[in-house]
Amino acid sequence: MSSIRDFMSLHHRDCDGLFTDVENSVAASRWDKATAQWPLFLKELFHHFEMEERVLFPRFEQETGMTDGPTAMMRMEHDQMRSVTESLAAAMSKQDRPAFLGLAESMMVLLQQHNMKEEQILYPMTDRALSDVAEVLNSMKNV
Repeated sequence: MSSIRDFMSLHHRDCDGLFTDVENSVAASRWDKATAQWPLFLKELFHHFEMEERVLFPRFEQETGMTDGPTAMMRMEHDQMRSVTESLAAAMSKQDRPAFLGLAESMMVLLQQHNMKEEQILYPMTDRALSDVAEVLNSMKNV
């Protein structure tokens, strides 16, 4: 991967696929399978947030001086998604299929809108603004 956009967009697809797997299992009332898949999704989602919040966003802010710009909005959206995952986990623990699926629909909309903003706006900005994209990619891979 030579760009932040390519690397992080691929990770978005991985996270989306894991979430879809959980959603499909719940829709089929396969709670055993959903319960096994859920931590895999959370691990990748939170890892993605960590790569951005610990490495990419601070580096972008440092090099551009933009601390109240797109990275602030992305952090806010990360917090929204963290909150939805807590509600999803509660619905899963109760095996409340309608509640889970309703929340899952909201989560998928949040994910898709968030990913689009990052892939179309923020990641191209980081690829242009950062002085050493390869070093940033290595740092993110080591989170």
